[in-house]
Amino acid sequence: MNDPAEVKLHFLDYWRVIRVRWAILTITFLLVMVSAAVTCYFLPRQYFSKVTMEVKPDSNSFTIINNQTGLQGTDPGKLTPTQYQIIQRKEILYPVIENLKLCEAWSMSPGQRLAREQAYQQLLGQMELRDVRQTDLIEIGVWSTDRQEASNIANMIAVVYQDRRKSDQQSLINTGLAQLQEEVDKQRKSVDAAQTDAARIREEQGIVDPNPEAPDIADFGPQVVRSDETQVSEAKIRIAELKTTLQGIEKLTPEELTNAMPTLGLQDPTVSKVLPLYQEAFAEDARLMNSGLGENHPRVKALRAQKAVYLQQLNGAIAALRNSYATKMKVNEETLKALQEKLQNSETDYNKIRQKSVTYLNAKSKYVASKHLLEAAENKLSTERMQLQMGLVPAKIWEKAEPALGPGRPNVILYMTLAVAAGLGLGVALAFFIEYLDTSVKTLDDVERLLGFPVLAVVPKGISTLVKTGGDSPDAEAYRIMQTNMEFNKKNQTANTITLVSGGPGEGKSTTLNNLAVTCARGGYRVLIVDADLRRPSQHTFFDIDNAVGLSDCLRGEKELDEVVVPTSVPNLSFLPSGKLPNDTVGILNSQRMVDLIATIKGRYDLAFFDSPPILGVSDASILSSEVDLTIMVVQYRRFPRDMLVRVKQAIEQVGGNLLGAVLNAVDTKHDSGYQYYTQYYDYYTAHPSQQQPRKPKTKEPAEAGVRRDQPHGDY
Repeated sequence: MNDPAEVKLHFLDYWRVIRVRWAILTITFLLVMVSAAVTCYFLPRQYFSKVTMEVKPDSNSFTIINNQTGLQGTDPGKLTPTQYQIIQRKEILYPVIENLKLCEAWSMSPGQRLAREQAYQQLLGQMELRDVRQTDLIEIGVWSTDRQEASNIANMIAVVYQDRRKSDQQSLINTGLAQLQEEVDKQRKSVDAAQTDAARIREEQGIVDPNPEAPDIADFGPQVVRSDETQVSEAKIRIAELKTTLQGIEKLTPEELTNAMPTLGLQDPTVSKVLPLYQEAFAEDARLMNSGLGENHPRVKALRAQKAVYLQQLNGAIAALRNSYATKMKVNEETLKALQEKLQNSETDYNKIRQKSVTYLNAKSKYVASKHLLEAAENKLSTERMQLQMGLVPAKIWEKAEPALGPGRPNVILYMTLAVAAGLGLGVALAFFIEYLDTSVKTLDDVERLLGFPVLAVVPKGISTLVKTGGDSPDAEAYRIMQTNMEFNKKNQTANTITLVSGGPGEGKSTTLNNLAVTCARGGYRVLIVDADLRRPSQHTFFDIDNAVGLSDCLRGEKELDEVVVPTSVPNLSFLPSGKLPNDTVGILNSQRMVDLIATIKGRYDLAFFDSPPILGVSDASILSSEVDLTIMVVQYRRFPRDMLVRVKQAIEQVGGNLLGAVLNAVDTKHDSGYQYYTQYYDYYTAHPSQQQPRKPKTKEPAEAGVRRDQPHGDY
């Protein structure tokens, strides 16, 4: 997983590139915007008009399949794409071109006629077709520089397309009706043939069919059989009932039977009359016996004699009832036997009839089916003819095109929005491409990786000259850091003669040297600035000192060191101008006098800084690097290629110079946020103006000459 800090650093790197290359990005953006604006200004104004139509599926053909008539149409999912292609075909657009005379209207030269194919291609380019989702509506739009022409073309396309759809649909329906009529005629012949065949078979086999048009034969055979079966079943039920009653009569005693007659459903006039009298006599007998009368009592004897008469009458009636039911039983059994014989004869006769009528039934079924299919076809034919008379609307215009109120193209807002996006994108891409091609020094890592030496300081762009500013200026902090790093990176603390070199002119070498010397002097060091750039001296301009006499005079033996060294406005800081360089003494630095002079300076001052020309331009810088103790390389931010650093290092090492480190100069911290870390605390220790106290002038103590050179000085 990527470290969030690393991702943030990458983003800051990208932002740094954009900020550094903001001029290129701005120029590219403005060029794109101006180009887009000019293009929009000169583009012709086009007007848009559209027609809204409802498109219905075509009826391709009529079919009669499996007793069903139907309409074969276009798949709804393919309807709109198909109609798009049809509208753009020459069969539709050629009549539009001819009707509106577009070949003459679009001709470049008066009196000439544009080829119809060319007009067709131009019209295709001006058309725009869209569909309204979830509906059968389509929109036919046309672009044109003439608003009236755009609406006329759109309306004409819709009219021609509508007429063509009606014509094609009429032709399709006529063809379908003709096919349907042929099928009806063919079906009618089939019905007539089936009817004739069924009548022939019916006559040959002597089949009686009361309703030849019915789906089946009006056959009474099944009804007779079912009637006989019902009678047989009813007879069996009656016999079972009689058998059950007869068994009950035979099993029960007269007394029990007398009581069970209502339950068995038996009825007899004698029993109904005598049974109540017998029951009453039986009850009276029991009452007399309970009253204390004996069996020999006359009333008891008379009552019992009467009971015997009643019982005899009941037994006679029951016997007669048994005989009656037995007779009924025999009669029903004979009847059942006769019904069963009748049912068997009916079934035999029906089977014979069915075997004879199978062929007729098949023929009649074929006739009835053909007749139904014919009726369906005739109904369909009649329906389609009625719809044809009502009119066809395969395409309906719901909204006609009207001249547009204003131009639809170019869409200035859209074009300019795209131009903004394109300008920003192209500008950023160009900025990163140039950044990719840029091989100049951009980071401290570049310097340290190429040189193998530390970066002593990062000097921001726009640093002022410290000679004319106070010691507490935030601009001096970079040079204080440089002084500290210089002291701590020296391997030999007695090394106090230093030269600053650069690969090319204009890298800020002289300014850096001057500000560093001023900073060291204000820190308590006895400092001497030697302007050893005899060809193009510049140090005297910082102090407003005459450059007529100086180093060149000492090296020629015309002046002593004390005669040419002059004090400056900065305490502890002295200056040795370059002097005038005659043409015959160009190589004057490469002399024993220069070596002796450096030795003398080394003993008199704590630090001596020698300004030199670019090391890759002339030999003077190489000579100075070989003669002084330390060499510091000044590298300007984003100025020269990285290879120049390697060549400068090699030039110093080839002459035996001691390279201490490098200074990354003129860093644009406003646009390169990666270096703000090095400069944002420069004014941290600077007192607020309200808190600053007047500085006391320093007085030179007697022991100043004995200041140790092996330890740093200053108020850190």
